[in-house]
Amino acid sequence: MSDTNGHAPLRILIVDDHELVREGLAEVLGRFPDVDVVARASSGPEGLSAYREHQPDVALVDLRMGTMDGVETITALRTEYPDARVILLTAWDTDEDIYRGLKAGAASYLMKDVGANELVETIRAVCRGEKRIPAPVAAKLADHMATERLTPRQLDTLRLIVAGKSNLEIAHGLNITEGTVKAHVKAILAKLGARDRTQAATLALRRGLVGPG
Repeated sequence: MSDTNGHAPLRILIVDDHELVREGLAEVLGRFPDVDVVARASSGPEGLSAYREHQPDVALVDLRMGTMDGVETITALRTEYPDARVILLTAWDTDEDIYRGLKAGAASYLMKDVGANELVETIRAVCRGEKRIPAPVAAKLADHMATERLTPRQLDTLRLIVAGKSNLEIAHGLNITEGTVKAHVKAILAKLGARDRTQAATLALRRGLVGPG
């Protein structure tokens, strides 16, 4: 089967753990003669198996899934197939999610409320070897890159701040001195551009640096 220009349609794999999303995407993409959904998978491992079997032109991958999330799926996929073209299609747009997704090798990062025409245009562009990053996503990525990265110990401290722990409780929890905790807190506030612990916790949650306490 070919499209109206006589070209073979672009072969698409959909990886999403929600059946309604998979079916809805397949139905929408089915309206375009130059696009053909060749496989659907409900998890990262299923997606890898489907990719091996069908060798699609583009994989549409959800970010938040169970056993293996979108970033882990992309990492495994591109380890096995370095030229694999992947679009992350998600309802999540925190700084950290965007950073992790693009760093793993996604060629585009789209929100699930994207219009059908924009989605298909992105698929076509990615098949041409282009990267497509929508302006709002690019802005969040720029904000993330402008923020100095927190060290692992600072992230541990930040998680406990988000959980509402005091400096003394954090010190006991991490087996460090209270003075060291104060130094970590000071560095965290500076790196996040936060005026106090409450704002630091809010920014951490908004950017996806840590999960809720």
